[in-house]
Amino acid sequence: METQRQHKYSKQILKDLAQIFQRNIQDSFAGAFVTLKEVKISPDLAIATVYVSVLPVSKGNEVMLIIEQNSKKIRGILGKVIGKHARIVPQLRFFLDSTEEDGSKMDSILEKLHIPKKDQSKD
Repeated sequence: METQRQHKYSKQILKDLAQIFQRNIQDSFAGAFVTLKEVKISPDLAIATVYVSVLPVSKGNEVMLIIEQNSKKIRGILGKVIGKHARIVPQLRFFLDSTEEDGSKMDSILEKLHIPKKDQSKD
């Protein structure tokens, strides 16, 4: 369970990273729409796991490669932003969030199912 301190810190990291992405590396994504969905921070505040959503889904791997190539730069900028407020600048781990893709797959599966209606005439 996440402590209040972790929760508050992860929300601040999410906000700061979103601004960094928007200002510094959004142009690198070649037309993909990138959203930072969630940040989970370790209990010692040393590791931040960042979940990234990409639209269109087909560009997900390409965007994740760009993010990984720029991860040191992103962490450096984050350090400048939070440096006066935080003792540790967390290591950043980025993961592709596939929630939307999984949801659309489930929707298509459910649409293909043929479920007969319950017979109302039985007593």
